[in-house]
Amino acid sequence: MNFLPEIFPAPLDERFQPAVLFNRNYVAAAKKSGRAVPLVIALERENKLVSRYETIVLPDADAITLCYAERLVKFILWAWGGGKLYVGGPEKIGEAIRKTYSPRGARKFDFDMMTAAYAKTFQVFVTKAEKVPAAKESKIAAGGHLKGCRIGFDLGASDYKFSAVIDGTPVFTDEVPWDPKTQSNPEYHYHHIVSGLHRAAAYLPRVDAIGGSSAGIIVDNEIRVASLLRAVRKKDFAKAAKVFKRIQREWNVPVQVMNDGDVTALAGALSLGAKGMLGIAMGSSQAAGFMDRHGRIPGWLNELAFVPVDMNPAAAEDEWSKDRGTGVMYFSQQAVNKLLPSAKISLPEKLGLPERLKEVQALMAKGDARTAKIYETVGIYLGCALAQYTEFYDYESALILGRVTTGNGGDIVIAKANEVLKKHFPEVAHKIELRVPDEKSRRVGQAVAAASLPALKK
Repeated sequence: MNFLPEIFPAPLDERFQPAVLFNRNYVAAAKKSGRAVPLVIALERENKLVSRYETIVLPDADAITLCYAERLVKFILWAWGGGKLYVGGPEKIGEAIRKTYSPRGARKFDFDMMTAAYAKTFQVFVTKAEKVPAAKESKIAAGGHLKGCRIGFDLGASDYKFSAVIDGTPVFTDEVPWDPKTQSNPEYHYHHIVSGLHRAAAYLPRVDAIGGSSAGIIVDNEIRVASLLRAVRKKDFAKAAKVFKRIQREWNVPVQVMNDGDVTALAGALSLGAKGMLGIAMGSSQAAGFMDRHGRIPGWLNELAFVPVDMNPAAAEDEWSKDRGTGVMYFSQQAVNKLLPSAKISLPEKLGLPERLKEVQALMAKGDARTAKIYETVGIYLGCALAQYTEFYDYESALILGRVTTGNGGDIVIAKANEVLKKHFPEVAHKIELRVPDEKSRRVGQAVAAASLPALKK
């Protein structure tokens, strides 16, 4: 097979090669060859839930095929998550994936993170396509339970919020500063959360349920990976990770805690009266959450900061994962900073990423044409990525938020993304709608939405 990845020029990134076009071109070429064979990828996570993806490949394990398969696995791994990966298809492709996603492979970072997230050594099983386990997704609707007296909390890096809610209406909310990332004692985190719960409980006749939102990877009500616990010593981490289960035992009510990205999607769905919601937050990193068309939050990782969106081999490298072309470098403060040299904007080296974004926003407010090009470029990235996401997420609304999208620049991002979708991906454009938070969704809030997570005891 002989085709080059398709370049999609952006104002400040002329070598941008959208993964969505690479994937589509590869599959079309494989189909046209008449030699295509099935490739089935599945991920098993907690409670034996399984997510599955089917495609076709050429059987030869040539360089382009291996690139397609590896980037596909990378996307699925961080979108859905799992401790066991099944690769069903040509053995050479499966073995290449197993070698790549191993303790000594090129994707050691991903191996280590999945091992931490699912509390067991990450495994890759190479098998035949027909032997890959069937899909088994969560059938339980998460969130939207408004009845009763509830407490919701939202744990951020610099403050935490909590709300007392009666039948869906908040009767008390508060926001408290804290500094969890520097605290090594797990009791610090526990007592801050519980003090907030008690303050909220004072405004309720009883407490029927508690729901929470937290940054990091939350699996089965346990924190598996989180910057909030970065200072906790390894020997104390298990205690810190089980803080929500400890609260459930002590309060003896249903408790459910989810990643803040999922709760963002839930808040958007509640405020807009919609389902099939993909929430994307462009801030210090790229966060995401998903609610399907049945009102279910499947419990996927949705760590889109690590999924590949650009096939350019010279794309910017993520300093954490050491991979190239991943979402964090396209949909965050880092994306803006990456584009400054091409925009011919020079800022003092001592400025951090948040301050650099503020400078760009200030220039944008003054009508600086150079900054408009930054936002146009991010908008092109976003339009292509949204088309790519539809192949893995069945959504009808994309809620776009975060500091990168505030101000006039955010309007340019949304407009350009819509333009890209309508012109280049019309089959996607007519299926999805881009939305931004309105006053109603801001009033719903993370903590209030989190309060609706648990179902009441019957």
